[in-house]
Amino acid sequence: MTQTQERSRTFTWSDPAAGAAHLGRRSGLELMRAMIAGELAAPPIMHLIDMSRMEAEEGRVAVELLPQEFHYNPLGTVHGGVLSTLLDTAAACAVHTTLPPGVGYTSLDLNVKFLRPVTVDTGTLRCEGTVLQRGRRTALAEARLTDPADRLVAHATSTCLIFSLP
Repeated sequence: MTQTQERSRTFTWSDPAAGAAHLGRRSGLELMRAMIAGELAAPPIMHLIDMSRMEAEEGRVAVELLPQEFHYNPLGTVHGGVLSTLLDTAAACAVHTTLPPGVGYTSLDLNVKFLRPVTVDTGTLRCEGTVLQRGRRTALAEARLTDPADRLVAHATSTCLIFSLP
């Protein structure tokens, strides 16, 4: 019989509606910078998977993640869904930084290519999203996930739908 050591993890988050209330009053870049400065709470997903160190400028967002055991799949590597979440966050938030007050977005698609396995030994991952093209109704962005040696771990492209907020 195999013995396993139990592990646990606890995290907290703030009401996401408080941040969402600012969507119509601030630009996307202003919202990202307010989150980075701690003026607005980060969305719960950042706490759930333990994303950190966000950077934002117009058309570009970067986030980091230190791989942990709680990110693992049954194969003993970080689950592709965790990596996809990082890629989606960086790409979509890069689009968000280009939007004026009163304009929202949602992801239409996310196309991901996984290039290297990730484990707790990989070290801190950096994911950088960049807007490639933004029109009135859609935007195309890419995200690059790299390891501490600056090797490409995964790559994604994302199309976002842009719309007026009610």
